[in-house]
Amino acid sequence: MPETITPAVPPTPPVTLQALLARDDLALRQIAGPADPGIVIHWAHTSEMADPYPYLLGGELLLTAGVHIPEAAGSGTYFDDYVSRIVAAGGAALGFGVAPVHDTVPRALVAACDRYGLPLLEVPPHTTFSAVARAVWQLMAQARLAELRRVTEAQQSLAAAASRPDPVPSVLRQLAQRLGGRAVLYGPDGTEIAGAGRETPQDARRALAELAKVVRHPTAPPPTAPRGRPHPTPSAPSAPNAPNAPAPRPHPTSATDTHGATHLAVYALGAGEGFVLGVAAPRRDPGDHTIASVAAVLLALLTGEHQSGAGAARSSALVRLLLGAPPEEVAPLLGTGQWLVVHARAGGPGPGRGRRLRAGRRPGCRPWGTKRRRAPRNGSAGHAVHCGFHSESLVPHRSRVISESTRVTPVSAPGRHPPG
Repeated sequence: MPETITPAVPPTPPVTLQALLARDDLALRQIAGPADPGIVIHWAHTSEMADPYPYLLGGELLLTAGVHIPEAAGSGTYFDDYVSRIVAAGGAALGFGVAPVHDTVPRALVAACDRYGLPLLEVPPHTTFSAVARAVWQLMAQARLAELRRVTEAQQSLAAAASRPDPVPSVLRQLAQRLGGRAVLYGPDGTEIAGAGRETPQDARRALAELAKVVRHPTAPPPTAPRGRPHPTPSAPSAPNAPNAPAPRPHPTSATDTHGATHLAVYALGAGEGFVLGVAAPRRDPGDHTIASVAAVLLALLTGEHQSGAGAARSSALVRLLLGAPPEEVAPLLGTGQWLVVHARAGGPGPGRGRRLRAGRRPGCRPWGTKRRRAPRNGSAGHAVHCGFHSESLVPHRSRVISESTRVTPVSAPGRHPPG
């Protein structure tokens, strides 16, 4: 069942048990349980309760000196009951302190940990539980610092990708590279518009496409019906103030799932345009959600519809332009109206230094496909090129003040021609 994503920042990464065992100053030794390098610890907790279950949150390294162990525990089911409760609570490992209560780790406890698959660590007499807990927090702080650096570098690389001549494919490629998987952009009708990264199994790709439906906004335009067959019109929703009308449920903007060994995540782009970013990767690290969220914001800015009364055709036209399609190819999506494609680049004059231009009258235009970067926000052209990561924006055809750092290309449907 897909689950919604809530963290807005990368959580503190857990510590691997192997990293803790590698600390020479602690001299910990694993004497029972699986030696799995994937076992992680989220925190350390000390308890001498015979039943620690009510006090555990899961993921702990539980430390005990065995004060709670009765004298005749080895002949009954005490250790089986004790270990099973730790496992049921989600404990990651058990650390048993040798001395002053017990000279050695009870053999019955070792056997129980092997039976229930709980890693058992022997804590030598010179190592205090406080030192173990401090080492866990030190390793967590180091891991978090490394994760924050990774997220920061990914943010910078994604922003740089968004400023390239082909921003949408570049962002997808950079995201797939950072996460070690595949990144896909779905259109409002659910079709895969673009993708990048390693190929995933066909069944995992289908599962990702299905997961995208969870976050696709219900107001997203439906797929275009075949010619001659009108698309069925959905029934109108109940009025908000209608009697007994249930309160609208908040629509999730992101969700995760797993398909076999593949981790899936989807992110809705914008506010109702219907575009969805999908990610499939063999693993899911703590900072991956933050990195993917940055990519989702950039893609929302690159693909979003920004005109009042906008439709899916306009959004689709902008996406295709960003993917490199010539204006003549996307013109039919815009209907019979006349539009301008505004290309922004860096280094132009500041606000107030633009001049009035008409479609097709811009002197010194650069060839299509040359590098286009951040554009200043000046005057009435501000809503056309209003985001630094836009390479193209669609503007209704009329006289407009456009900065010297932009160029315009007229776009019209077949049979219509821009004014001379």
